Amino acid sequence: MNLKLRALEPNDLELIYEVENDKSLWVYSNTASPFSRHTLKKFIENSHLDIIEHKQLRLVITDDEQSYGFIDLYDYDFINRRVGVGIIIFKKYRSRGIGLSSLQLTENYLLEHVPIHQVYANISSTNKESISLFEKSKYVNVGLKKDWIFYNNKFNDEFLFQKILNK
Repeated sequence: MNLKLRALEPNDLELIYEVENDKSLWVYSNTASPFSRHTLKKFIENSHLDIIEHKQLRLVITDDEQSYGFIDLYDYDFINRRVGVGIIIFKKYRSRGIGLSSLQLTENYLLEHVPIHQVYANISSTNKESISLFEKSKYVNVGLKKDWIFYNNKFNDEFLFQKILNK
């Protein structure tokens, strides 16, 4: 499998619509309401904007034949040279090493194209798959945010994972 990251294309609309409106994922993305196709179409139309000015970037994980998921870069901070990273691998492609490879591709992209010093991820303490993925990718669990996110009628903890990138 020859994975790569690519920019969003108009034909990605249905994939994004499916992911953004999957209520089981909302707890991980701090989403509270569904997105319309119109809103997501506008998001795709603006996805060409530079991460430095737009502060975010979504990339498609692909091998040219099919899409396996998305990488989200968010809250880019030019002054402090850091960015948050989120990842979704479609269920049928999980546990194949795609997440690990995609995070490495993301780090390579950032080091080559963006003034960057570190990446971080906020991960629910109940999201064992993501915790395992980021640990395998050499992220360090640097903190615990107690009662940080509210779902399933209770407050839940969230970890902060961080990785310093060296150029």
